[in-house]
Amino acid sequence: MRFDYHTRYAQGFALLRHTRDRVGYGLLLAVLLAAPLVLSNYLLGELAYILILCIAAMGLMVLTGFTGQVSLGHAAFVAIGAYGHAWMLAQGVPFLLALPLAGVLAGLAGLVVGIPAIRVHGLYLAMVTLAFSIVVEQVIGLWRGVTGGFMGLPVETARVWGASLGSPTPFYYLCLAVAVLVLLALANLLRSGIGRAFAGVRDSEAAAYALGIGVARVKVGAFALSAGVTGLAGALMAHHLGYLTPDAFTLLLSLDLVLMVVIGGLGSLRGAILGAILISLLPKLVTFLKGFLPEAASRQFGLEIFVAGLVLALFVLFEPRGLNGRWLKLRALIETFPLYRRDTFRRQKSYMKTERNR
Repeated sequence: MRFDYHTRYAQGFALLRHTRDRVGYGLLLAVLLAAPLVLSNYLLGELAYILILCIAAMGLMVLTGFTGQVSLGHAAFVAIGAYGHAWMLAQGVPFLLALPLAGVLAGLAGLVVGIPAIRVHGLYLAMVTLAFSIVVEQVIGLWRGVTGGFMGLPVETARVWGASLGSPTPFYYLCLAVAVLVLLALANLLRSGIGRAFAGVRDSEAAAYALGIGVARVKVGAFALSAGVTGLAGALMAHHLGYLTPDAFTLLLSLDLVLMVVIGGLGSLRGAILGAILISLLPKLVTFLKGFLPEAASRQFGLEIFVAGLVLALFVLFEPRGLNGRWLKLRALIETFPLYRRDTFRRQKSYMKTERNR
């Protein structure tokens, strides 16, 4: 068993409190760094795509999981980051400058949306973000002079100091570096006073306002930060796709991002990563399972969507805390074995926000 005894005040705020955690994450990073040595170019490209989705899921987790604001339109911020990055590269902006500027551009768009959107919440906020996503998709299709319209926009090869990042291995390392930096930045931010303000607004806006927290300012800031991180993922996705069309940033991408944060576990960056891995691998799992289904069933349209909805329903019913909650229960079971209690690992009932004071 492991007991936490802190001898210094700062130990309670450490990012990785135990040696076992540091060793585990160090080994995971070493495996990811050594992946290009054993994986083919195809698998390396798929792994890079998973890292991009992890970045986008962490961006949405800031808004939905930590601040409690529902968004069904984050595909729009992915598109803004992707098209903005591709356009800046075409204008001769260096890659190392165009990449963060794409995130800034998406963050400004999130700021523009967030200021009026703070007047609503819940289902109405989801409808506002959904409408914004539809508007952005139409603007991309009609603004041919900048986006190429429905004909598409080619993305120039990323270059840093003359070296090309277009091959699978350099691009994979780029995605890995950005994902690690985003994870560390968000983890430290969410442990700060800003992160506690996010959680306070999520749990109770009235209580947060009574404690002196600027609720409106926090919600708008969370919207801008979430959009900026998602736009950064969009810039990387532009290089992954190589050719941008409006069809790549539809409502299905927004729904996939929502599935990632809900199935992964709301309020956890680890959950966002786990959810992104599961949702990104789900279509390939469905393709594999089609070989075992009858021919009539395997040809049915929308089988991937049905499986994704089924997985979401099962998690909501049997594990509301998502993959991260299941991992925490498993880790607690291992650490306390054999001195554990059955009730400790029993599924807890989840309440809606309007039912908490009843």
